[in-house]
Amino acid sequence: MKRYKLSPSILSADFNRLGYDIECVEKAGAEYLHVDVMDGSFVPSISFGMPVIRSIRKKSSLFFDVHLMIVNPERYIRTFSDCGADGITFHLEAAKDVKRVISLIRDTGSRVGISISPETPVSALTDEIITDVDMVLIMTVRPGFGGQKYMEECTGKIRELRKRADVLKPELDIEVDGGINKDTIMTVLEAGANVIVMGSSVFNGDIAENIAYYKKILKKARG
Repeated sequence: MKRYKLSPSILSADFNRLGYDIECVEKAGAEYLHVDVMDGSFVPSISFGMPVIRSIRKKSSLFFDVHLMIVNPERYIRTFSDCGADGITFHLEAAKDVKRVISLIRDTGSRVGISISPETPVSALTDEIITDVDMVLIMTVRPGFGGQKYMEECTGKIRELRKRADVLKPELDIEVDGGINKDTIMTVLEAGANVIVMGSSVFNGDIAENIAYYKKILKKARG
């Protein structure tokens, strides 16, 4: 049985009251907290680093779903784990030695995730990679910026990956990130995604009400 989880992205939170927003997310019942780490090189933007993760870790018991959008991710795996990451996802496109990065994350005791950008086909993920990781994150917008529109062509990639995972590793989590809202959430769920990253759809307006709405949808998906 797939484990459906909501992973609100703090990239869309109000940084002036980040601690409060995270507290609202946790009280409302979200399972994960999505933390985007951008280096200004792999993607144009720069976002959260180790000090922010270390600081918010002290105030939250949520699963920290850390998404590294950085070049040469192997340099910082241990550091991010020490700061409080529970799961670490790196980009296939950013790693010179994918097996080594997977091994480094596994050695920290963190859950291992790998991500592919919209232009990267699912076929780039070998059978060995799929069986070695705990989660694959399919970006449904171009990585680096929040508030983008969902790319419809990514729906087929989700279906393709779920079909392969059902044979190779049925328990594989498929996470999607980008443009997920009331209009697109059923599209990705029906395609086979089970970990849903949402930014503005959660943090714009009443956080508790938004999370309650989407958790009802996830509950229905569980059957």
